[in-house]
Amino acid sequence: MTSTLSGWKQKIVAFAGALGAPGLFLISFLDSSVLTFPVINDLLLIDLATQHPPRMPLYALMAASGSVLGCVLLYFIARAGGEAFFHKRAGARAETIRHWVERNGFAGMLVAALLPPPTPFKIFVFAAGVFEVPLWSFVAAISLARGIRYFGIGYLAVRYGDQAMPYLVAHKLQAAIIAFAVVAVSYVLSRLILRGRER
Repeated sequence: MTSTLSGWKQKIVAFAGALGAPGLFLISFLDSSVLTFPVINDLLLIDLATQHPPRMPLYALMAASGSVLGCVLLYFIARAGGEAFFHKRAGARAETIRHWVERNGFAGMLVAALLPPPTPFKIFVFAAGVFEVPLWSFVAAISLARGIRYFGIGYLAVRYGDQAMPYLVAHKLQAAIIAFAVVAVSYVLSRLILRGRER
């Protein structure tokens, strides 16, 4: 699980794995903010949920919470760093990402957070901070996306065990489509409810 990581990162992952749910929170927080642990939090969630299926909701919640807080930290770092900092990070994609974030706000962040790897999601988080996407909108989008992701992975872990990650990799496009469909239906229903209340 950690063979592609440097030595000190492997030690962090080993320490986090021994902690269980708090360790999953730690890895998710670091991965979404100042460090990168490619799919390690997903694998750790699968491992823990496979060993202790009744605790899956706790593990998914800890992974989602850590990821959201990590994104919020990165959001404020980007906000303090300014536009030049974002352009340095985003490179040639800077203007495209800027227009996407500024034009779409909540929906734009939600879609970016749901896209499967290798989408450079942290760049979108940088853009949200630099171009001042409202914090509540940013947090709501990331929370919804991360909830869908980690509870979905937890469900697959309980159902398929160690084969959950290969299954997810093989069907990542279908998983993304299902996630988008769930979000779209939820959005339409919320708009209908709000319109009914206004009337």
